[in-house]
Amino acid sequence: MASPVHLRLAPTGAEAHPSAHALLLDLASTLVDDPVLTHDDTGRPRIPGLAVSISYSHQLVAVAASYEGPLGIDLEEVRPRDVDPIANRWFAPQELEWMERQPDRLRAFLQLWTAKEAVGKALGTGLENGGLRRPTPAGLTVVHPPTAGSAVLAVAFRTPGAGARRVTHS
Repeated sequence: MASPVHLRLAPTGAEAHPSAHALLLDLASTLVDDPVLTHDDTGRPRIPGLAVSISYSHQLVAVAASYEGPLGIDLEEVRPRDVDPIANRWFAPQELEWMERQPDRLRAFLQLWTAKEAVGKALGTGLENGGLRRPTPAGLTVVHPPTAGSAVLAVAFRTPGAGARRVTHS
């Protein structure tokens, strides 16, 4: 049986979790003994025995961990902004059509954006090499776990049957 993806979401600067790294280590300590956080040459966090990912905004930090990878997480705060120029430049026609049908265009944009970022993190490429135009590749699933309403969160992980079975909130 494949392992779940474990998530934590906290305000930045909170006493219990002052940084993304502290939150990630706190989560990892529930999954492995004495986790050690390092970074690869690109700056991606590494904890032996786990696939991990970090995302943060001005007000929130989100971390994810699983015993299996690939894994990516992205978080964007919901705040007023003009998304049309970016969407029109980078999103596929079917994505733009989907956005038009949604009751909240900003949230729809953020769902697409965070999904693309999470996939890029899972693949280890970020948004490079056409990441904003990249469809979710076979073998990865993207979900949008609920947040308190002030942010959109996306998690990309191995498709059920090929890795992760469920997403849990710790």
